[in-house]
Amino acid sequence: MLSPEFDLGSTVAFVAVQPSNTNDDKGGQGEDFGKSSPVGLVLLILFFVAVFFLVKSMNKHIKGLPASFDEPAAQDQPSEAAPGTGSEAKKAD
Repeated sequence: MLSPEFDLGSTVAFVAVQPSNTNDDKGGQGEDFGKSSPVGLVLLILFFVAVFFLVKSMNKHIKGLPASFDEPAAQDQPSEAAPGTGSEAKKAD
């Protein structure tokens, strides 16, 4: 059971305080801070090579696209079938 002096509506904060008399902490900057490994350089070069080939491939695909995806105007399309095509050409044989 809850004690009578504890109120559920009140806010209680518990703060853990660490003694700050140690000056060994450099804020997360240990002896290896700021150093990179050769593995990181290799990964970075691989990413640049991959991006180069992706851009090259995208440019190749973009050049194959038409200049516009708009429907051709009604004037450009013939309203009748061209002579010598369709059912008339079959009857002539």
